[in-house]
Amino acid sequence: MVIDLSPFYGPGTPLDRLFESLLPSMAISQRSMAYPPLNIGEDDANIYVSCEIPGMDIADIDLTLTDSSLVIKGERKTVKGKYYRQERPTGFFQRVVNIQAPLARDRVTANMRDGVLEVVLPKSEESRPKKITIDAV
Repeated sequence: MVIDLSPFYGPGTPLDRLFESLLPSMAISQRSMAYPPLNIGEDDANIYVSCEIPGMDIADIDLTLTDSSLVIKGERKTVKGKYYRQERPTGFFQRVVNIQAPLARDRVTANMRDGVLEVVLPKSEESRPKKITIDAV
């Protein structure tokens, strides 16, 4: 089971919208753009995490697996120049995915393709569903 407790995503509260109207540069919706969007899924054997971080070099991404979470962090560097409009966020980001299942840590894989980081977290044998046969008596 995976729990993603990202407080910066989801619909804003009325208080958030009031704060955003008073101080647009400090708006929660603007701060949340610094965090790359994630998809998290699972099947009987694995937990899958995909993170959209186009234009980033693999060397600028740090991926860490702790006992209970996957941490994705990095920094999108600012390109110098004059901008008429800048919508792509820059700066440091970090996403923490809380994992509530035992993992086979030695079989975790990660790859980057077309700007999407894909992490496969294999579940350990004891956390996988086990089929139980029923004996006729």
